Amino acid sequence: MRSRSLALIAVGTGLAVAVTACGANTSGGGSTSDTNTNSGSGGAKVGVILPETATSARWEGFDKPLLEKALRAEGLDPDIQNAQGDVQKFSTLADGMINAGVKVLIIATPNSEVGVSVARKAEGQGIHVIDYDRLNLGGSSKYYVSFDNVKVGELQGQGLVEGLANLAPGKKPAEVIEIEGAPTDNNATLFTQGQKQVLQAKYDAGDYKLVQSQPIEGWDNQKGGTTFEQILTGNGQKVDGVVAANDGLAGAVITVLKKFGLNGKVPVTGQDATPEGLQAVLRGDQYMTVFKPIAAEAEAAAKLAGALAKNDTAAADARATGVTKDPKNDRDVKSVLLTAQMITKNNVKTVVDAGFVKASEICVTDTQAACTELGIK
Repeated sequence: MRSRSLALIAVGTGLAVAVTACGANTSGGGSTSDTNTNSGSGGAKVGVILPETATSARWEGFDKPLLEKALRAEGLDPDIQNAQGDVQKFSTLADGMINAGVKVLIIATPNSEVGVSVARKAEGQGIHVIDYDRLNLGGSSKYYVSFDNVKVGELQGQGLVEGLANLAPGKKPAEVIEIEGAPTDNNATLFTQGQKQVLQAKYDAGDYKLVQSQPIEGWDNQKGGTTFEQILTGNGQKVDGVVAANDGLAGAVITVLKKFGLNGKVPVTGQDATPEGLQAVLRGDQYMTVFKPIAAEAEAAAKLAGALAKNDTAAADARATGVTKDPKNDRDVKSVLLTAQMITKNNVKTVVDAGFVKASEICVTDTQAACTELGIK
């Protein structure tokens, strides 16, 4: 599976270089707050609603400018908004876009309930809906663009196994705490599923002991840190490895580990390859993260939207060759599922070379020596 991942990531990172040439970490490039905005490009209107900014920098720093660029490259007229974690605002933004006459609506939702409601309303007006990054369970959207999120979880599980082998060799059972994502986010469920495919055998064999696995409502980093500290304290301040579902939660976990002098001694997983997460990997506080080339995700969504804006479902189907099972209503959703890559200290340079982050964002005072050693500049 790893060799296949590396082969596919080469394609994804190539796309990332092309699309991020303007600078991936700028928040510009999006539309104004007026959902009736028309850029004058003459292309079909496409609405995009992103979920929030509080728990992840990716939505405004990466997805927004990359979607803007990719959609315009398809000759479309995008209006990209962020609901800031507010389901009522999400619905209001959707209503405005529907009334403005968008041909396609791309939604990354705070939860499935609002996603299902918005999709049904849009489809009732003849608007094509694409679930972006997160599948809305029990929904009706015909298309889904994301990463193979079970495999993302597998990479996290593999990262923990590698980290424990390096940092706690021979420890049996190694004590593990899992800090998972929001239970309302189907991606978090898939990440956990992938992790278990790697780790459950270790738990069953007695090689590892699962102290506790705790989902965190809303991917709230502060809540994740507080919860982790409570679990750690309840376990006598003992832990050998931590599964953290993304870099934000990993950062919160590391803050607690520092408090007890355990940072750098305990492997911590992550996801998203954020600048902060990559800095933590370079410092040795976080063992790994997962690089998901969002440029490739944005381009895939834009190409689907381009076909659907012309009502060319045959062309859309030719792109969405994967299938994702929606267990809530037992349906198969046509999908574009991209491949992610595990990032440890030794291959952080991969993310920089892809144009996903700049060297200046991760090579700071306490990581400069590592950057120099790894040829990151």
